Amino acid sequence: MKLVPEGVSEAGRLLYWGRALRAFGDGFVSLLLPVYLTALGFDAFGVGILTTATLLGSAAATLGVGFGARRFGRRALLLAATLVMIGTGIGFVAETRFWPLVAIAFVGTVNPSPADVSLFLPLEQSLLAESVPARTRTSAFALYSLIGSLVGALGSLAAGLPDLFQSRFGMGLIPALQWMFALYALLGLASWLLYRRLPKALDRKAETKSAPLGPSRRVVFTLAALFGLDAFGGGLIVQSLLALWLFERFGLSLTAAGSVFFWSGLLSAGSFLFASRIARRIGLVNTMVFTHLPSNLVLLAMALAPSLWLVIALWFLRCAMSQLDVPARSSYVMAVVTPEERPAAASVTALPRSLAAALSPALAGWLLAATPFGWPLIVAGTLKGIYDLLLLAMFRNHKPPEEMT
Repeated sequence: MKLVPEGVSEAGRLLYWGRALRAFGDGFVSLLLPVYLTALGFDAFGVGILTTATLLGSAAATLGVGFGARRFGRRALLLAATLVMIGTGIGFVAETRFWPLVAIAFVGTVNPSPADVSLFLPLEQSLLAESVPARTRTSAFALYSLIGSLVGALGSLAAGLPDLFQSRFGMGLIPALQWMFALYALLGLASWLLYRRLPKALDRKAETKSAPLGPSRRVVFTLAALFGLDAFGGGLIVQSLLALWLFERFGLSLTAAGSVFFWSGLLSAGSFLFASRIARRIGLVNTMVFTHLPSNLVLLAMALAPSLWLVIALWFLRCAMSQLDVPARSSYVMAVVTPEERPAAASVTALPRSLAAALSPALAGWLLAATPFGWPLIVAGTLKGIYDLLLLAMFRNHKPPEEMT
């Protein structure tokens, strides 16, 4: 099996490497963030507030870069984003007060989940769609997602390093965690060096003043609203808060949590190998729905599971199914809009996801502070199931061009 799809350009290969660097950082930061905040003396509600700030900031930045790509150029914006990533890591090392950390989280790139919800997303999605022919576009996005999930799993495993620092070097918990945020800043520097190699032609400004969204406006806004519903449910179970639930309800250790999310990341990564095959057989919309709906039913079962081993087994089952829709979703959005609309379409469809996901972690934190029962999982599974049914009803007959031939 050929891993890299046919026809991927050099720019596309650089995007894959950039996704890997960020995924590794997001993998350990998403687990260490709640540990760091609780070590500083903040409660579960405070963790939820800061998580909300990260997603609100990502939403604002995502909208800005999506509509600013035509004016400033995508290469320049990607380089600027890597500088923000460097500053984020340094900020979490240098600051320990709550509200300054909230501000850093808002303007920075720290991610409460290995899934990419950052300002990099609309820039990279539009570039990746242009780097391959239409027939291999879904495969290209599947590989993009595979890299993110697989390397994010390795990052989750690296979340056990602070325990090693403490036992081997006698380091305190907070300094050990701050070293990991310093590593995050170094990954941002590596990303900056990588994206400098992108073609300078990508900095070319648009020559026309047409609206970023034109004939596809209605479709994009409808998809954006549906994706927002899905993301609101997903925001209730971002990895940081799911880890916090496991810590508080079952007493899971940090090292064990790193192992759990490493293996669940591997399962998600493995599912991407089949995403493009399923999409070719049953279509993009059907792939988005019929692989996603069963995984949401598993969330309901997780909330009711009485033991840690059963929760982990159900989580593994969900991870094996829940991400099959991701490359299909990205490919579908890029397929149903014109090439000129792609940066704005990626931004607009990502914006409600970021906004909706930004609102729900605070709710999840409040629920977890009130009771260790898995109410966030119950609500998440219900809302995400409703999204699946609405998407199927509204878009099953709106096929991308390659499925109409």
